[in-house]
Amino acid sequence: MKKLLSINNSSNTTDLALLIARAGIAVLMLTHGIPKLTMLFSGAPVQFPPVMGMSSELSLSLTVFAEVICSILILVGFATRLAVVPLIVTMMVAALLIHANDPFGKQEPSLQYLLVYLVLLLGGSGKYSTDYLLKMSK
Repeated sequence: MKKLLSINNSSNTTDLALLIARAGIAVLMLTHGIPKLTMLFSGAPVQFPPVMGMSSELSLSLTVFAEVICSILILVGFATRLAVVPLIVTMMVAALLIHANDPFGKQEPSLQYLLVYLVLLLGGSGKYSTDYLLKMSK
């Protein structure tokens, strides 16, 4: 019981938590990004909201980059802090622009993703990552 209530986390515990957060959020985001990737390359007219004066095609392309490419980078722990930046922007746009007039329940998923991405921005990729392996090989 003492261990459960302990506030002293070891480095291994933190690294494991970062791995779980990274892998979990990346896989969950890929379930949103892969259908958008399919839409982008389907050849059909793009049905996606234009954002901040961008065309629907450009808006979709940037979203696919963030949700697919950046999620894969986060999954393997490569350039994690850099890879979360486009996802942070994408989730802010989703919550504050796309779903601005929707009830909170529609905004909530993007805000939950945003919170995890902020944790990864601050915490980095941890020891169980490609970033760590590359750092160790120097």
